[in-house]
Amino acid sequence: MPDVINRRKLYQEVADRLLARIQAGEFAHDARLPSERTLMEEYGVGRPAVREALFALEKMGIVEILHGERTRVTRPSPASVIQHMAALGDHMLAGSEANLAYLKDARQFFEVGMVRRAAERATEPQLAALRDNLRLQAAAADDGQRFLQADKAFHQQLAGISGNPIFTAVSVAMYEWLARYHVALVQTPGAEQQTLAEHQAIYDSVAAGDPDGAARAMTDHLTRANRLYQQANPASAAAGRATRRRA
Repeated sequence: MPDVINRRKLYQEVADRLLARIQAGEFAHDARLPSERTLMEEYGVGRPAVREALFALEKMGIVEILHGERTRVTRPSPASVIQHMAALGDHMLAGSEANLAYLKDARQFFEVGMVRRAAERATEPQLAALRDNLRLQAAAADDGQRFLQADKAFHQQLAGISGNPIFTAVSVAMYEWLARYHVALVQTPGAEQQTLAEHQAIYDSVAAGDPDGAARAMTDHLTRANRLYQQANPASAAAGRATRRRA
């Protein structure tokens, strides 16, 4: 006997219709949606359906529910859009060495291109911020968690030099998706100092305005980190080889 097809819940239909109106420009960025009572009358539904629809849109980053005021239309930032994908990214990686290998490959491709842009555009204040970060890394060399935070910030600052917030959001997301697998690498004896030396080489090329040198330094950095992970995780190494064969 075939499974029964359940009807969509009312709030989903309300949310879809509101989203269509927002995307069509009926409610612009920062505009207020009609009151709950008005929406109830327009769609012929009860208050619970309207409220659940608004909650669903808020979770998507489309609106902001304001207590005592009408709901406001927002414009999601690149960071908030990527953040909404965080749980999906974690689920994609969980138990899948192949997907982890794909993500590492994508990150290397992205970071190498990004650091080229940084070498072409970095200003003195941005270089000063990178130098400050390198000092933080050196001071945190004996503290794995603090070092990870400084490591993440270094890559985030490099992405920020581009002036493109999507670059920054993607860089942070890929770092965080891989972070749980990188913790073991940072705790490897001598790994912090090796990472710091590689970051220094990246900085030196960026500061010199040398895109090719920066790309080589970033490639060496991420290749070494990936190799170290594969040595500690044979299954990942096998997945990486399979990925390259299919490419």
